This record gives sequence, structure tokens and C-alpha cells, in this order.
Amino acid sequence: MSEAIFKVCVPANLLEYGINQKDIQHHVTEWLVLSLFTDGHISSGKAARLLNITRIEFLALLRRRGISYINFSPDEIAQELEAVEALKLKESK
Repeated sequence: MSEAIFKVCVPANLLEYGINQKDIQHHVTEWLVLSLFTDGHISSGKAARLLNITRIEFLALLRRRGISYINFSPDEIAQELEAVEALKLKESK
């Protein structure tokens, strides 16, 4: 994969936490990919490939970061709940 080089300035006191240039590069890349995914610019499969991990590992990363994989709108949630209630009624008959 080709790379582009950017200069990233971080506060020097972050180094007190044992972070190094490689860690910073990893975190910046991860943050950017997660941002692109949550903003709907890339799929989970593409995000996983950009991070060089499997899709399952990407889903686990989302969970660790507290990011929802499925992001329903209020209308979509209402429709899903209506469908569940309809199934409950059908099963009880």
C-alpha cells in the first residue's frame, strides 16, 4: 500500500505516557479510519483492509471504542420495534 507523509504535531508531554512515533502513527491512522467509517464514507470491510485487520477484528475494535456498528435512525428503530411486536402477536396466536 502506498503512503502519504504528513507532519503531525503532538504535545511533548504525551510522550510521558510511553507513546512513541509508531504508536502515534497507529492511533492517527485508526482514528482517521474510524472517522471515515462513522461518517459513512467507507464500509466496515474497507475500514478493516485499511487497518490491515479482519472484518471481525474491526467489529471488535468498534466495540472497544464504543462505536455502534449499526446506527438506526429513530424511524428505523420504530419500524424494527413494530416488526418485533407483529412477530410476537403472530407467534402468540
